[in-house]
Amino acid sequence: MRRLLDADADRDADADARADSDTLGSDSLRHVSVSESSTTVTVRPLREDDLAEADRIFRVAFGTFIGLPDPAEFGGDSDWIATRWRADLRAAFAADVDARLAGSVFATNWGSVGFFGPLSVHPDLWDRGVARRLLEPVMDCFARCGTRHAGLYTFAQSPKHVGLYQRFGFYPWLLIAIMTQRPGTPATAPHSTRFSELPTPEQEQSLSACRELTSAVFADLDVTREIRATAAQNLGDTLFVCEVSRLLGVALCYVGPGTEAGSDTCYVKFAAARAGDDAGRRFERLLDGVESYAASRGAAVTAGVNVGREDAYQWPRVATARQCKASRCTGRMWQRTIVPTRTSLTTGVEL
Repeated sequence: MRRLLDADADRDADADARADSDTLGSDSLRHVSVSESSTTVTVRPLREDDLAEADRIFRVAFGTFIGLPDPAEFGGDSDWIATRWRADLRAAFAADVDARLAGSVFATNWGSVGFFGPLSVHPDLWDRGVARRLLEPVMDCFARCGTRHAGLYTFAQSPKHVGLYQRFGFYPWLLIAIMTQRPGTPATAPHSTRFSELPTPEQEQSLSACRELTSAVFADLDVTREIRATAAQNLGDTLFVCEVSRLLGVALCYVGPGTEAGSDTCYVKFAAARAGDDAGRRFERLLDGVESYAASRGAAVTAGVNVGREDAYQWPRVATARQCKASRCTGRMWQRTIVPTRTSLTTGVEL
């Protein structure tokens, strides 16, 4: 079950968040009030007692934007707020207007790579500068963590988002296709290891091997913090594909209600196969492992595929998913500070 903080832990978490706000290297949380269009916005760390209202605002905001009859039903039984807050209490921020919660945002650090989201503001307060204020501590987080490549995922068709994100140096980059497919029986028996099944010493060895593989994809990319958070909250599992003692591929998967996946879904948050002449076979084995894991949980596989990773996007198994199960949606990845990277097969960093 998801890890819940008791009262003492919550007080400690609040203290940690306050201490962290003093080390962000800017005044964004120490001088937090700004007036825009007669609206006073105060930005602060998100607290545990904010989570229920932050979740409601997130659903209403996204549901309103995409035009749901009942916006509050957006996301179903998935959880994008509490899970991200627990993953890193010091990278979750709230905005208040007139002493009431108006919105929230979450920053994520994967070593040299950072991204943020979901960013949500109550529809009654759109176009009043709330989102802009929320992004200021996020940029401070990236600076504090030494982020060299920052990104986000948002709606491809929204002019409103263009001005906001370009103000912070983000520009449209590549499309991300979000695709879903019900897995069949893999053609070959998968040879993947689940992080949850490893004894602690082997978990640490696997995390070290994962850092080495992801750094080969993009210098100093490190998803081990996300792997630990997934395990701590029992959100799913991380699959490792190895040959002898060498890690060939890794896939981080969320499954079921109370996660970013939701019921009957295995959401591939991140996946990468080692580059090289035999990368295709490694990628195929990684897909086998993901499908086998999803099938064991009675779930369909949902993954975001970066169309810029042509080898991955055009791989036969991925092409089948595109043809047989149409993309649920396509969004655009935005980025800031482009750093050259070595080529490899990945499903892309899903934001």
